[in-house]
Amino acid sequence: MRVFDRSNILKSGSVLAATALAAAMVVGAPVIASAECNLTYTPEEGAELTLLRWKRFVQSEEDAFMQIVANFEKDCGITVNVQNESLDDVQPKASVAANVDQGPDMVWGLYSLPHLFPDKLVDLTDLADMLGEKYGGWVDSAKAYGMSGDKWIDIPIAYNGNMINYRQSALREAGYDEIPADTDGFLELAKKLNEIGKPMGMALGHASGDGNAWVHWALWAFGGSLVDENDQVVINSPETKAAVEYVTELSKYMVPGVASWNDSNNNKAFLSGEVSLTNNGPSIYPAARNGANPPADADEATKAAAPMMQEIYDDMNHAFWPVGPFGEPTEFHIAYPMMIFKYSEYPNAAKGFIEYLFQPEQFNAWVEGSVAYLTPSLKTYLENPVFTDDPKLTVFRDASERTLTAGYKGSVGDKAAAALADFIVLDMFANAATGTMSADDAIANAERQAQRIYR
Repeated sequence: MRVFDRSNILKSGSVLAATALAAAMVVGAPVIASAECNLTYTPEEGAELTLLRWKRFVQSEEDAFMQIVANFEKDCGITVNVQNESLDDVQPKASVAANVDQGPDMVWGLYSLPHLFPDKLVDLTDLADMLGEKYGGWVDSAKAYGMSGDKWIDIPIAYNGNMINYRQSALREAGYDEIPADTDGFLELAKKLNEIGKPMGMALGHASGDGNAWVHWALWAFGGSLVDENDQVVINSPETKAAVEYVTELSKYMVPGVASWNDSNNNKAFLSGEVSLTNNGPSIYPAARNGANPPADADEATKAAAPMMQEIYDDMNHAFWPVGPFGEPTEFHIAYPMMIFKYSEYPNAAKGFIEYLFQPEQFNAWVEGSVAYLTPSLKTYLENPVFTDDPKLTVFRDASERTLTAGYKGSVGDKAAAALADFIVLDMFANAATGTMSADDAIANAERQAQRIYR
């Protein structure tokens, strides 16, 4: 039985439209100061840039980013046209641009996207070395994502930490003070939450961010891996089967429908009270705060939902993922690399834009505007107070240093990027969890798909 009566709250879709993942933490949003251009690279005459990026999950992050764009245009005299696409649409559009040698000058994508077409990208080694020297060095995973061979083909701007988001009151009602530290305990928590009518829910549909994040955590937590250190396919293993059986059991206690969830469904389900635990970046938290403080001209349904949004904001918290039989953390957080295409007429201007992003006046305020949704890849910026001023956000500070990478034991390259794009691991778990295939058949199917990529 559901504890929350959605009919009394969600009288129209306008409530979620106002408070879901796209919402902002408007209150106290930082103002980014303009600064002198002061670029290492001399922009080409008449330069004008187009940047393709993923649509914001936190409105105040986008607001802060667009302020940087405005400052860059004012200080450096270079127009930057920003195109926004859903997370799942960035990769296909970038791939088309690479294939036809035409499109945006820059793309801000996810995971190992640049490794799908490394020969199409501008060498950014000089920029990466300069930024690393100025701002405390790169975290190890940024080097893995940024480099192809001995050169940098992209700049990993930041990460989206994908942690456990949960309602503290639901945990207490289920008999827990905190998220269990091991996978066995996490499974028992799932059972208890389901028993009290406050289940968890995590995406098993083609969710590039949230879906990939949690199923890879599960695979690695049990010692499984798609490939080994030599990029040989090793997915068909006892460790993988243990992980698949675990996720199949765990999914029994989730809210119905997770097999069709994309990257927005868990946000909506959490904010509506449908689930009390999910995996996500820190975008639900500011959405709840924003929903608790609707503007004066908000519609009546949005205003009516404000008390529930306040309750969720006060009640929710975040936690690291449990550790499985492998014995070490196996988290998978989303890397956000920015790349420049060789076909661009303005590579110096594009390099200058990335350099400008990382100026302290710009980058620190942007991280604060993101409400910790962006975890920096340069160590100096991990000291930003947004991660400590609110203890509920501190876990996200460690995402860039805790995360494993696409490819895991194998290389971060075009094959790892293709395996992610084809949802090989995610579909393996979903096929077994939904009963579409047996565990053995689901694993064998994933093995065949992986062998086609890694041949």
